[in-house]
Amino acid sequence: MTKLIDRPQYLNQLIQNKDVDLVKIVTGIRRCGKSSLLDLYHQYLLKHGVPDSHIIHMNLESLRYRDLTDYLSFYDYVSEQIAAEGKTYLIFDELQAVEHWEKAIESFRLDFDVDIYITGSNAYLLSTEFSTLLSGRYVEIRMLPLSFKEFLDFYEFAADVTMEEKFQKYLQFGGMPILREYKFNEARSNQALEGIYSTVVLRDILQRNSGADQAMLQKIMLFLCSNIGSITSPNSIGNVLSNEGDIHTGKQKSIAGKTVDKYISMLHNAFVFFSVGRYDVKGKQLLKTLGKNYIIDIGFRNMLLGYRDADRGHIIENIVFLELLRRDYRVYIGKVGETEVDFVAEKPNDKIYIQVTESMQSPETRERELRPLRLIPDNYEKIVLSMDRSFIHSYDGIKSENLIDWLLSD
Repeated sequence: MTKLIDRPQYLNQLIQNKDVDLVKIVTGIRRCGKSSLLDLYHQYLLKHGVPDSHIIHMNLESLRYRDLTDYLSFYDYVSEQIAAEGKTYLIFDELQAVEHWEKAIESFRLDFDVDIYITGSNAYLLSTEFSTLLSGRYVEIRMLPLSFKEFLDFYEFAADVTMEEKFQKYLQFGGMPILREYKFNEARSNQALEGIYSTVVLRDILQRNSGADQAMLQKIMLFLCSNIGSITSPNSIGNVLSNEGDIHTGKQKSIAGKTVDKYISMLHNAFVFFSVGRYDVKGKQLLKTLGKNYIIDIGFRNMLLGYRDADRGHIIENIVFLELLRRDYRVYIGKVGETEVDFVAEKPNDKIYIQVTESMQSPETRERELRPLRLIPDNYEKIVLSMDRSFIHSYDGIKSENLIDWLLSD
């Protein structure tokens, strides 16, 4: 068995919720580390005095449980193993394999002294039936692939490798934990990413959406990957794809915005892409039109399109977006008059405005990046993140910070 590497950010969330009467749900794209997290938590429970007989840990995608396809058989099987005395910890991996699993989970809560932890690889896990049945009685822990900080813990580097070079590897390979086994072998890593990607597409998207067209899904996926950080609308994507014509026949086929919208939401539900809405900073309101889409992991984008240095600006913007999510911010694209701010990141009592650019060296770029921030009338923190290492840390009160330093700061 491979050694488990601690991911304290997520483990601590589980520990903080231990014995709280809420179902703990860990969600995230396949292979981002959810099962390993549950294994780490299992080890934590044993280390802190919970006897093995009081932990029931099942991965529902294992053939061992192939007969437990519906909630009744699942309920009966688990009930027989729950300890008669004291609390039992129920840990269920990939629970979406059990039909109407939520009925069983709610029943365990009512009938036994249990603390429940579950994972799932698509957003249907939190679909309406479930939310209704367990309304207010669950906490969602959203797991993301490795942050740059975690990436440095996961991989071993020779002593002479600079931080910039390590970051370059992160930009190229992304943060899926499984790639660690391939030690930056590009061909093997791409194979692994292809395997995860096709599982997500085939199992979590196409199986769930009968009538969905795989070729269309692939086209939209490639379009979104090529246009990370660009403002798009389903209609504009539909127009571009209609003009491209069919891959096999070359004939033009009109693709409606509604269709594009449907496919994008399938990609969201499988945790492949995030959509970010626009926020009018001066008018203080969310705008209904035109957002941006960011991918869950840059490795997938590079696997599908090839890694090109020319795209670094968009890639680092995507990395900043994911890092803001990890830090528990709600993220929007900011509109300030006619200009744009890359990110408006909010917490209940905090707000930051962030611009991301590869370099601030040229006066034109500097002006372009600073202008929207200067137009914002409030006093919340404003930061420009770039790859520069310079002695200038502020422009008229707007902070200038090196991206790597920011990613490694707490």
